[in-house]
Amino acid sequence: MTTALRSLLLATALLATATAALGQTRDDVIASPVLRPNVTVSSDVVRIGDVIDNAGPAAQTAIYRAPDLGTVGTLSAAKIIAALRAHQVIGVDTRNIQDVTITRLSRSLDSKEIENQVAQALERRNGLGEAANLSLTFDRDVQSLQLDASNSGALEPVSARFDSRSGRFDVTFSIGNDANAPATKLRFTGIAVETVEAAVLARGVDSKEVLKSSDVIVERRPKAEVGNDVASRDRAVGMQARRQLRAGQALRVSDLTKPDLVTRDQAVTLVYESAGLYLTIRGKAMEGGTEGDVVNVLNLQSKRTVSGVVVGRGQVAVSVPGPRLTPAAETPAPAKTSEATAPVAVAINEPASVSRKAE
Repeated sequence: MTTALRSLLLATALLATATAALGQTRDDVIASPVLRPNVTVSSDVVRIGDVIDNAGPAAQTAIYRAPDLGTVGTLSAAKIIAALRAHQVIGVDTRNIQDVTITRLSRSLDSKEIENQVAQALERRNGLGEAANLSLTFDRDVQSLQLDASNSGALEPVSARFDSRSGRFDVTFSIGNDANAPATKLRFTGIAVETVEAAVLARGVDSKEVLKSSDVIVERRPKAEVGNDVASRDRAVGMQARRQLRAGQALRVSDLTKPDLVTRDQAVTLVYESAGLYLTIRGKAMEGGTEGDVVNVLNLQSKRTVSGVVVGRGQVAVSVPGPRLTPAAETPAPAKTSEATAPVAVAINEPASVSRKAE
């Protein structure tokens, strides 16, 4: 081998060594640890690998306690660098970051969601009705809960008890865990009351008073308070109070009746109707009544009292029996004058309104 060839091979080897060394230096620069401005953790500790990139073998080393579930904390870059040096992590590029924010991930359970889940667990249990009709009072105020982010399972009721005599409930839920850890248990106790929508008086009303729309509001009341006789708003408006009722009282069907179309001492129209004949006469109601009620009315023409059925506001119908057909061989008995037919005869000489129906 000539001297020139040896020199060429030596130069090639030196160049290769220098190139390898340069590449190693570049790799070291790329792999240098770099501080992160924002950190998100799901466990209860902050590790070196959470706060810097390229942490290497020290990545799993814990250096701080994480913030509370669902909260955000702040650490100064200087404190983090000092903690890293204590674990022989040096040469960290801070990129002029002054503070690092650390967010603890969590699963949030809203208080309303918890109440709904408890109601669902108690639905139709031991005499209770639908979940939407249950009013729950918890022994401890139910607030939104923050659970570890690994608790991603559904709220599964594993125990649900209800005492119909005391109204007390005891419900326990289980929530599955992604980390193969034991399931999280949540227990809630309190009192459950079944409620119904009820028509409630906005003001006191007197007996015989007709309820207006503004007199009635809708509230949820315990079913035990109003029973199965509860009145709805639509059924209450326009009805008449059977007795005096107080403001705030939940109405029952038995508290109400149809409004009187005829009142005592009211001037009314007596209506006599028979085959082909329609007669109206003035009268005076001796008592009040609603549609379909039988009331006594003074016939102001004959001055006699008759009974009739209330058919409208200020109108009372008196039935007139039709003619009785007898066999031709029989001698018809003398016709008896009845109170129902007397006004027809009187009407010939006294004021009345008579119309003949078309045959």
